[in-house]
Amino acid sequence: MDEADQPLPEVRKPLISRTLTEWKTLAILGGPILIAQIAQMANGVIDTVMAGHASAEDLAGVGIGSSLWMPLFLFFMGMLGALQPIISGYNGARTPSKIMPATWQGLYIASVGAIIMILLLTNVHPVLEGLNLEANTARITQGYLNAFAWGIPALLLMTALRGLTDGLGHTRVIMAFSVLSTLINLPMNYIFIYGKLGLPAMGGIGCGWATSISNGVAAIALLTYLSRSQLYKKFHLIADWAKPNVPLIRYILSIGIPIGFTIFVEASMFSVIALFLAPLGPVVVAGHQIALNVVSLLFMLPLSIGMALTLRVSFLIGAGAPDTARLISRSSLILASATALVFAILLFVFSHGISALYTSDAEVQAVTIRLLMFAAFFQVADVIQVTCISALRGYKDTGIPMLIMLFSFWGVGLPLGYVLTFTDVLAPAMGAAGFWVGLTGGLASASLLLGWRLFRYQPTAADETLGG
Repeated sequence: MDEADQPLPEVRKPLISRTLTEWKTLAILGGPILIAQIAQMANGVIDTVMAGHASAEDLAGVGIGSSLWMPLFLFFMGMLGALQPIISGYNGARTPSKIMPATWQGLYIASVGAIIMILLLTNVHPVLEGLNLEANTARITQGYLNAFAWGIPALLLMTALRGLTDGLGHTRVIMAFSVLSTLINLPMNYIFIYGKLGLPAMGGIGCGWATSISNGVAAIALLTYLSRSQLYKKFHLIADWAKPNVPLIRYILSIGIPIGFTIFVEASMFSVIALFLAPLGPVVVAGHQIALNVVSLLFMLPLSIGMALTLRVSFLIGAGAPDTARLISRSSLILASATALVFAILLFVFSHGISALYTSDAEVQAVTIRLLMFAAFFQVADVIQVTCISALRGYKDTGIPMLIMLFSFWGVGLPLGYVLTFTDVLAPAMGAAGFWVGLTGGLASASLLLGWRLFRYQPTAADETLGG
């Protein structure tokens, strides 16, 4: 039985029983998603650690290169993320004939996205010149991106096919191939960075080749699995080929572009904050980065629950069970809030130990401990907003949530953070903590507005022809 095909709770069952049944389904869907997210994050950690052991210039080159490709990838990842709720909705509506045409349109979108990413990332010379990088660091950055570009088609191919596998409730598939990619990336990094098996030592540039190879092998393995697995005998990529369908592509983009833009806005905001904090010195920047890393790790759990929630809500809407969709959307806020409170308590209680794990520098530890106190409140607001926006994505409602996030981040969070960090207008200048207060304020705004949107949202009884 597909994970997304868990039996619909009978309305006559007690509310608590129905809620627990839905939470169990979220766990089945979300567990593999969490492992996949951690595996993908581990690739970045592996690249950073191994490039850092090569030289400071190699680490800088990989770091700058990653900061250039990551926002682009996040945008296209969000755009292709529209496939999950669309295909899950088709699955719930028992209209399998619509699944492969939608998958193929996603593959066409991914192909165009790959071309755009390759052209941009292999021609970043003007950006590197504008950053006034030292010549060798600029060389490593461009070399890393040139090597990384070879793996972009495989990366976006897997992202598009995730719409098929996750949309059908098979979240363990991408989990398996994400772990495979990480397991390949580690030895490939060792070979290319340090020059093993007769190859020259490439330093940071080797990270790009290692990532491309690991993405390529994982993509080929995924395609092989999909073509041979009995689970996908009804959904064969070659036998069920579909030509480009402009209305269907337009429908996917109408849902996906707001998701991609929302993710891009959030990622770019954190980059801007890092630039604003740079003048405060390396100790402050280091403490901020540690606190941000801790919060990012904790965020993987609610993010995974949110992605599972998107799948479940879209499935239930497709299956004609809007009452159950409403139940899981609203009850998930209870689950998310409980998770956030646990994380907040952990940050309060173990802030000293956490900071010590990252650094032995007493000054950096002091900054980190202070910021983790604010991060605890940030965590609560962040978990609630991601739950609300994930449920709305299950309803394929992405346009208004995008505007809400844009207003909350850039209209509330960033300006408030800047004022609290550098001025005495509202309170004595707080330093880096001001941005954490500002971020919390922006996320609180997003939580309230998205919650309002979620509780007022009413899906149409009759779906669009393309929506399924």
